[in-house]
Amino acid sequence: QVQVVESGGGLVQAGGSLRLSCAATGNIRSINVMGWYHQQPGKQRKLVAAITSDGSTNYADSVKGRFTISRDNAKRTSYLQMNSLNAEDTAVYYCNVRITRLWSDVEYDYWGQGTQVTVSS
Repeated sequence: QVQVVESGGGLVQAGGSLRLSCAATGNIRSINVMGWYHQQPGKQRKLVAAITSDGSTNYADSVKGRFTISRDNAKRTSYLQMNSLNAEDTAVYYCNVRITRLWSDVEYDYWGQGTQVTVSS
């Protein structure tokens, strides 16, 4: 089994910063992609940022220049540094990992339980 655990959410004032962490453990041979998504009430879950195993990154237009995704492959952990937060960033943030298991070439997606980020204006 694979477990994905997020941490670092909370309440912050507009203009402030937060750093989210996502750790993956379990039956993992490699983590191909680590991504952060957010979901606002009544809306679909959307990609915020993603990073591949070789360090290539992809960001939603709304967070470019404000958020930075990184990963520590040895720790199987990704981080989302969020700066200049505004009320529109308020959402539940979910970590997604795309992994291959030991003794397999098949890719699987796993999600964390989500962490709430609330930005007060």
